[in-house]
Amino acid sequence: MATRGAVAAAASTIWKHRRNPSLRSLSHHFNPNFNHRIIPTGFKYQVRAIQGTSTDPVVTPLKNREEPKPQNWKIKMLYDGDCPLCMREVNMLMERNEKHGTIKFVDISSNDYSPEDNQGLDYKTVMGQIHAIQSDGNVVKGVEAFRRLYEEVGLGWVYTVTKFEPIGKLADVVYDVWAKYRLQVTGRPSIEAILEARKKDKVETCGESKDCKI
Repeated sequence: MATRGAVAAAASTIWKHRRNPSLRSLSHHFNPNFNHRIIPTGFKYQVRAIQGTSTDPVVTPLKNREEPKPQNWKIKMLYDGDCPLCMREVNMLMERNEKHGTIKFVDISSNDYSPEDNQGLDYKTVMGQIHAIQSDGNVVKGVEAFRRLYEEVGLGWVYTVTKFEPIGKLADVVYDVWAKYRLQVTGRPSIEAILEARKKDKVETCGESKDCKI
């Protein structure tokens, strides 16, 4: 789930347009003067900074940020809120979505995540690669999911190149590799260890309740 702009063609396009205000959440990758602050573990966050100055950035913990919940959403993004790299992209999409209101964001790492409310997609499945659910119930995943999500916030051009072969297949391969090693790259435990921890947490939180799902 990532900055899943691991797709070479899409990433190249973003670099060329990094001065675009709509993509400012990505610009710190390319500006050596970007001022930032490390946030304590356990916070999902968004950093806004004045570049080229000594002014401290304003940090907004995402745990306390109210996610937009549009009534007439067109696509639902299932994202891993515990993935620091993924959250950079999610934050950018959330900011863009404030204007469009077409994406509903669902954090699969939340204890409230319910597969029944999301086409039966359980935590382990969605952790394998990004999934999105369209308002008609159709499920899309991988690069196709990103393409649909970006289109809904006016950034469809970023992934346009992936509609054509052989670039489309190459993009899928690159993304699949990223998804397979995402946890190791971001310094997180294996999926087995994460599932075991979630199971233990559920037992401690829910006791014998049958309503709690992993």
